[in-house]
Amino acid sequence: MCFRKTRYKGLCYEMPHFTTHLHDEAGTNALGAALARALLPGLAIHLHGDLGAGKTALTRALLHAAGHQGHVKSPTYTLVEPYTIQIAQQAVEVMHFDLYRMASPDEFLEAGFREYFNPDTICIVEWPEKADTALPPPDISVLLSVSDVSDKGRDVELQALSDKGSQCLARLKFAPNL
Repeated sequence: MCFRKTRYKGLCYEMPHFTTHLHDEAGTNALGAALARALLPGLAIHLHGDLGAGKTALTRALLHAAGHQGHVKSPTYTLVEPYTIQIAQQAVEVMHFDLYRMASPDEFLEAGFREYFNPDTICIVEWPEKADTALPPPDISVLLSVSDVSDKGRDVELQALSDKGSQCLARLKFAPNL
């Protein structure tokens, strides 16, 4: 973990920053489990990456590691799927958004999705750029990218963009399989 100055929507932050390479699905699952152990109520996590970069796979691993027993599906058509997990023996709602099919930021507002962004609910958002400024700012930004074809892994960068995001990344204990 290191600190670096990060610009987000015109503001400059000096916040924790974490990068790693995930060689395979097991690495993605391990990172999801590490994130699950570091979660705090009220976090907003934005997931960035092309189709197939692993946004839903990372979220699925996080939710299962946080105690969700059932199926975790991509909310591509429903736009949002709710889950309940336990953090410090307290039930916490997680809202998993996939905004890929949204045509404009107004759809985000019209659907009433902003109400989920509160101090008690964790919101994980795939394709946040589709909601643009209608979406509350993230505490953590996760950038996923597929590595070259010969490796078939993915590169991951986590950036804290708030005090709550910094607290979460400070709690993150992850050592990739090298």
